[in-house]
Amino acid sequence: MEIHGLQKLTLLDYPEKVACTVFLSGCNFRCPFCHNSDLVFNNFDPIMDEKEFYDFLNKRQGLLDGVCITGGEPLIRKGLKEFIKPIKDLGFLVKLDTNGFNLKALKELVDLKLIDYVAVDIKNSKERYNETIGVENFDISLIEDTVSYLLEDNVDYEFRTTVVKEFHDIDSFIGIAKWIKGAKKYYLQPFVNRDSVILQGLSEPSKEELESYAKYLTKYIKNVEIRG
Repeated sequence: MEIHGLQKLTLLDYPEKVACTVFLSGCNFRCPFCHNSDLVFNNFDPIMDEKEFYDFLNKRQGLLDGVCITGGEPLIRKGLKEFIKPIKDLGFLVKLDTNGFNLKALKELVDLKLIDYVAVDIKNSKERYNETIGVENFDISLIEDTVSYLLEDNVDYEFRTTVVKEFHDIDSFIGIAKWIKGAKKYYLQPFVNRDSVILQGLSEPSKEELESYAKYLTKYIKNVEIRG
């Protein structure tokens, strides 16, 4: 497994855990607001291989609780199961970030007890999903299946949405709220404009807008927080 980024310490990525975050390249979505465009398009060389990463983890036993695996989209990478197993063997918890397109692969990792926490990006309401992910004619049922699976509480999880002024309004969150009603945790993350964003010129939501969305969402979801 080629690794394209490593944050050696994070107190934010894995709730209530001290962790590191490893970045894998490649993604099947083209979200215009994505700030990891180099990872999406695999525009740079890997920084290490899996052996070097395992050596890093060996030295962090007792210091880190867990490992966050993100991207890009990790579930498009071949050998992910084989990559995670030694991490678990070292005693670390594993959190997986995913766009939710591949329930079969996700379920296999859960059934094998290779992941402990899943974070799924809910990009928008169903009606605006294709527009928001930058992919025409995407089969939204793939995301619906993953949402239904997680709502059954098969593994600890969270849903989250990066809020972009041009893509999200109250109708977006009315749709999302009804879709993921009863979810354990839902986070709103304000878009931050950076040079690495796929499409320049997008806007951050105001604090007031985020707070109004969160207030509405609490009618359907018990734990709603603004993150970042």
